[in-house]
Amino acid sequence: MNNENGTTLNVGRKVRRIWTTSEDDLLRSRYADEPTESIAAALKRTMSAIYYRANNLGLAKSETFQARMRSDQLQRLGVVGEATRFAAGQTPWNRGIRHTVGGRSSETRFKPGQKTHNWRPIGFERMTWEGYLERKVTDTGVKRIDYRLVHHLVWLAAGREIPPGHVLTFRDGDKRNFDLDNLELLPRKQLMQRNSCHNYGPEVAKLVQLRVAINRQINQKERKVKP
Repeated sequence: MNNENGTTLNVGRKVRRIWTTSEDDLLRSRYADEPTESIAAALKRTMSAIYYRANNLGLAKSETFQARMRSDQLQRLGVVGEATRFAAGQTPWNRGIRHTVGGRSSETRFKPGQKTHNWRPIGFERMTWEGYLERKVTDTGVKRIDYRLVHHLVWLAAGREIPPGHVLTFRDGDKRNFDLDNLELLPRKQLMQRNSCHNYGPEVAKLVQLRVAINRQINQKERKVKP
């Protein structure tokens, strides 16, 4: 419930600080062209809270701000690189020194074609820390390339796509139910709204989901009406 100032909401054991109109106005006026750190300090909120609220309001950093940040990064990298790179004519300290490996290194060294102890064949499945099932589909040696989420594979095998900015979810919440009818493709923003509204109980969650669905239908009809 709201306190006397109307700025907090008790949800179970958590106390959430509600965004006020003045805070939203400040965020809208400063987010595009100012560092997020300074806005967080001004509002006395965390960086993650600023990013999350900005996303809900549809705010983004301006092209000018992003270009300035890239320029600053390149400038810093240039200063560091110039201070550490070899000068013209400088001789490396190990030039002409032949390195000889001693001991039993030849016995423990990897042989051509030898697999590591944790190597797995294509088709091997594993569980992520979030509870999603992954399957090995290639053998490049790079895990983020070799393993794909199983429900993504099912969706793609049906000839469907996962556009950028979208997330494939499970309608019933069961991450092992790979039935195609149980998979639902949602915009990432809509998923964030759905997850956040669940924090306020099932009744509020249903109302928020209903509003999102109605807005989506309205937008689709408006796009069809436009010439």
